[in-house]
Amino acid sequence: MRSILKIVGIGFLISVVLLGCGGNADKKQALPRIAITGLAIESSTFSPATTTEDAFHAYYGDEVFKYFPFLKADSALRKQADYFPAVKGHAIPGGIVTREAYESLMSKTLDRLRNNLPYDGLFFDIHGAMSVEGLDDPEGDMIARIREVIGFDCVISTCMDLHGNVSERLAENTDLMTCYRLAPHEDAFESKKRALVNLIDRLESGKGKPKYKAWIPVPILLPGEKTSTRIEPGKSLYAKVAPEAAKEGVIDAAIWVGYAWADEPRNHAVVMVTGDDQVQVQTSAEMLAQSFWDVRNEFEFVAPTLPYEEAIKKALNSDKKPFILSDMGDNPTAGGAGDVTWTLTELLKIKELKRKGGKSLIYASIPGPKLITQAMELGVGKTVKAYVGAEVDDRFAKPILLEGVVKAIHKGDRNAEVEVVVQVGNISVIVTKKRKPYHNEHDFTQLGLEPRKADIVVVKIGYLVPDLYNMRGDWVMALTPGGVDQNLERLGYKRIKRPMFPLDKDMTTPDLSVRWIPISGSER
Repeated sequence: MRSILKIVGIGFLISVVLLGCGGNADKKQALPRIAITGLAIESSTFSPATTTEDAFHAYYGDEVFKYFPFLKADSALRKQADYFPAVKGHAIPGGIVTREAYESLMSKTLDRLRNNLPYDGLFFDIHGAMSVEGLDDPEGDMIARIREVIGFDCVISTCMDLHGNVSERLAENTDLMTCYRLAPHEDAFESKKRALVNLIDRLESGKGKPKYKAWIPVPILLPGEKTSTRIEPGKSLYAKVAPEAAKEGVIDAAIWVGYAWADEPRNHAVVMVTGDDQVQVQTSAEMLAQSFWDVRNEFEFVAPTLPYEEAIKKALNSDKKPFILSDMGDNPTAGGAGDVTWTLTELLKIKELKRKGGKSLIYASIPGPKLITQAMELGVGKTVKAYVGAEVDDRFAKPILLEGVVKAIHKGDRNAEVEVVVQVGNISVIVTKKRKPYHNEHDFTQLGLEPRKADIVVVKIGYLVPDLYNMRGDWVMALTPGGVDQNLERLGYKRIKRPMFPLDKDMTTPDLSVRWIPISGSER
């Protein structure tokens, strides 16, 4: 009997020890396993440009943490989960992505995701306006292929630019969705953080996927230059989002303006709300969709907008420094090729910008790799003469034979690679090896330029980002030609869903009731 009790006692002690080890092991495994990936770009299908893999400047593995400031090693969020970063690529807007580039990046993404299976969650960080050769809805394709690898037990939280597009396929394969609430996107990383916080909250609470996903397509397609949240009606419209997201039973709410410079069926506005209370999710979604539709006729350009001839005349007559003129038609931040020479050709004809003591102007910028090579060989202070621009998009003007004195050479920029300032009369032309949008004062001062003292600064941007906006003395957006023409009527859409406002101004009131999106994996 004693032997039996002894054996039982030993067995009990072993069980206790094993359970204890198991408990510790469980504690070690208690953190949710979260993968991170995403590819982001706006791609204009109205531009002849194409985007290759190198433009995404992709981060791999732990490098991905560098992209997200809220995931520094000592951050609270970093400690709340075990993270497995795969691939994160973010290209400046441009032309359609080559199929080769897309497939290469997707192959690397899927391979890295396979290496660390299984996952409890995935933080999917995208833009939502990528176009790929021979493929409709790349983000929908991307997430469907990711689901094939990680399965449907994993909860996916997606963050997007409000100028992205939300197809039903993308909505079906994700679980939690949000997008920026400000344009310009001063809340970009705040929104990305919100998407991750939402994901961790659902995993830690055990609630997992939301019970309801409301999706409402809104037949409106407007450019970002008309839907800025700086001014009405965008300001008040987007101010309604956060209060709806904060309501009981709602996880998040979002309004996507959509991307105007691509011709695909998914290009239109969308409202989406996720949560566990069906009535509240539906009420919030339909209210936001109706609010958007009700103010559709009130959207106007965020700044005075004039034809080029009137815009440059106003700039030349102004005494406010710097007078910033947006060369909108070839805006690289919206998907323009960035090398249209039409505006620079016109500027170089102006006598006031040539005479001694006349107005000074900075032009940012035009790609010219041949001139860059020549400038680097000759050096600062030497005269260069070479063709610039229109190597990609020559539909509106031909390459310019630019001759002037090299004032500065700067190497190492992430996008431009090399920048050269060429002085032609009173015009400082920034020539780049590769296209680059100029966003802030530092972009100019590192080239020895003083934009605040210049009479006129011409930038290939639409609405001004905060740094330029705060620097302006005055500002006008010029209606210039290019791949992101603000005159949507002359773009020649063939594939978007019609009717669509503002192209079909007399369209009848659309159905703005909720379309319920199935829980991911429920129909498999």
